[in-house]
Amino acid sequence: MIVLSHYQAGPLLEARRRGEAVAVASPDLNLTTVEVILEEGGVLFPCGERLSWEQVEQIAGAENKCFLVEEGGIREIRTFSEVTGWVRSLFPTRRAPTMLVSGLTMHRIEGVDPYEDTHRKIKAARPAGHVLDTATGLGYTAIEAARLAEHVVTVELDPASLEIARLNPWSWELFDNPKIEQIIGDVWDVVEEMDDQRFSCIIHDPPAFRLAGDLYSGDFYRELYRVLKRRGRLFHYIGDPQSRSVQRVMRGVARRLQEAGFSRVVHRPEAFGLVAYKQR
Repeated sequence: MIVLSHYQAGPLLEARRRGEAVAVASPDLNLTTVEVILEEGGVLFPCGERLSWEQVEQIAGAENKCFLVEEGGIREIRTFSEVTGWVRSLFPTRRAPTMLVSGLTMHRIEGVDPYEDTHRKIKAARPAGHVLDTATGLGYTAIEAARLAEHVVTVELDPASLEIARLNPWSWELFDNPKIEQIIGDVWDVVEEMDDQRFSCIIHDPPAFRLAGDLYSGDFYRELYRVLKRRGRLFHYIGDPQSRSVQRVMRGVARRLQEAGFSRVVHRPEAFGLVAYKQR
């Protein structure tokens, strides 16, 4: 499977302009590199896949898109969800891509790349033991949590999200890591069916408040408190603490977490979120 964005296509066009016959390119959004042959008609990859120069130019000119190379053509990695009514697409960065959902990026892309954004969340959450990841998305949180924890349960409402993840090279470990258990469903309903004190750590990285306000409610926080073990931690991603609208949401979240039973709520601005602790 070859997946490209303008970050990979642009250098191929530059190599062609320099008259080079061979170039180094990444077939998987900068995870790995291979040598490709620059022919008169296009680019030849080691496994026999070919791209015409017109296709390379199309990819290079689409700064907000990623493309899957298919036999006979290229296809933008984009889908419409029948479940949520949201359009989802893979959005490139210089490193790991993020997902664009209804015009909103699901990771930070200014100042840090999406994987660094994930590492900051993981550092704040300190996952260990059994972990609940409430929103799979592209799976970066589940993948990184599984490096530290015994077992990760990750829940995704929208099958369209996993459809995008399967085409994202940075997400492939989500589907073959035996420490990761995937559940498709509404996390509200899924958590309600879970046993008390099941998890040592919960990582709650929901969609923006305007898209999923119920996942910021006191009732949902009480359910998360119930399934969290004594002395467990909840990391709650909210957004840029410099934003006035996010500050209002954060104040409300902190208050509702305390009302739900969490004994201490600590701001973690470097991770754009809060960590709440359960003592009893």
